[in-house]
Amino acid sequence: MARVALVTGGTRGIGAAISKALKAAGYKVAASYAGNDTAAEKFNAETGIAVYKWDVSNFDACAEGVKKVEAEVGPIDVLVNNAGITKDGAFHKMSLEQWNAVIGTNLGSLFNMSRQVIEGMRGRKFGRIVNISSINGQKGQFGQVNYSAAKAGEIGFTKALALENAKGGVTVNAICPGYINTEMVQAIPKDVLEKAILPLIPIGRLGEPEEIARAVVFLAADEAGAITGSTLTVNGGQYMV
Repeated sequence: MARVALVTGGTRGIGAAISKALKAAGYKVAASYAGNDTAAEKFNAETGIAVYKWDVSNFDACAEGVKKVEAEVGPIDVLVNNAGITKDGAFHKMSLEQWNAVIGTNLGSLFNMSRQVIEGMRGRKFGRIVNISSINGQKGQFGQVNYSAAKAGEIGFTKALALENAKGGVTVNAICPGYINTEMVQAIPKDVLEKAILPLIPIGRLGEPEEIARAVVFLAADEAGAITGSTLTVNGGQYMV
């Protein structure tokens, strides 16, 4: 029987690539999204992957959403915590709303989502949780104190949860992408991208969403049971740890 994977923020950008790659690898995939109905409907029509709408920063919404996914698709074996937002600004001008929104969606969602599936994974003696962090959670980034804090928190969350579940067949790992060729990065002015960003990347190009997706498929595999608490950097050599 095919394993079931749930990808948050799974209908656009990196999340869409992850959803597609998991389906191609033989998983039954469900993708959640927050608000872009048009993109989600297009994604569903193109891929046949089931889509579900809820706010990952809301614990009760996550509980209801996961319950629906498990009723319609099956018990979740693989959870990919990919959903994330940015609300950038220098810290001395940052509002409480900017802080809370990013921490809630990017970090709080890991608790909200993982809490819904961890008991089932432990009971079945199998589970894979993959958290999509960021290079900026490793090195920090000007104008992103909220985002960098959340993404660094994801790494700590990953390590602690991995320790708690290592003996139960449940692995927890993080992936830290660098600059990836998505809509968000494509929105950066071309001259800024070419003069200020690409020169910092040793391989000389942006990463592709599919390269992150392949890393997720690797960590989600049954054969990856000895890999837990790890942070996999996929940034073209921009930041090495």
